[in-house]
Amino acid sequence: MNPPRSASITALAAPFAVLALLAAGTAGAHPLHEHLAEAVGMASSATAGFLHPLSGADHLCAMIAVGLWSAMTARRVWLAPLSFAAVLLVGALLGLARLPLPAVEPMIAASLLVLGLLVAARARLPEGVGAAIAAVFALFHGHAHGYELPEAASAAAYIAGFMVATLGLHGAGIAAGVALRRAHAWWPRIAGLGVAAYGLALLAA
Repeated sequence: MNPPRSASITALAAPFAVLALLAAGTAGAHPLHEHLAEAVGMASSATAGFLHPLSGADHLCAMIAVGLWSAMTARRVWLAPLSFAAVLLVGALLGLARLPLPAVEPMIAASLLVLGLLVAARARLPEGVGAAIAAVFALFHGHAHGYELPEAASAAAYIAGFMVATLGLHGAGIAAGVALRRAHAWWPRIAGLGVAAYGLALLAA
């Protein structure tokens, strides 16, 4: 049975509600007239973090693919996406600390290849295995996010920004997956094969 439409809307709206709460908390914590420069810096840092996954096709495709695959094949559709988001944060902290992680870019490319093939095949794996696959790849995506922190940006605001964007992309993937559950099988196959081909091209580059 498909989830009610209200549940899908709630899933998509939740990440943006989190962003609003973060913004409200920041605004309420300090008087504006005393910390205007700090508030502007926090906002620009959060924006930079929010745009980072959206401006990189590799991150964007991987995060949508996780949600899409999970929605089409798993009963607990948020398990793999939340595992991805949690380990993404760990990877980002490693990147911020400049702790080395081998083969970051090849692993990001490999994530597109693997996730794309899983989507195309509608592969039904044990949910724990699916969450583990998402988590492994998330470590490398997160490291790239953290390592690319803009100079003079607030790390906390930057992290909050890209975490909200990540959850939003997962939500978009889940919504698409729910919509495609009863669609013709070739739609997700085309999407998955496209993501896999992109990952293969990155690996070959």
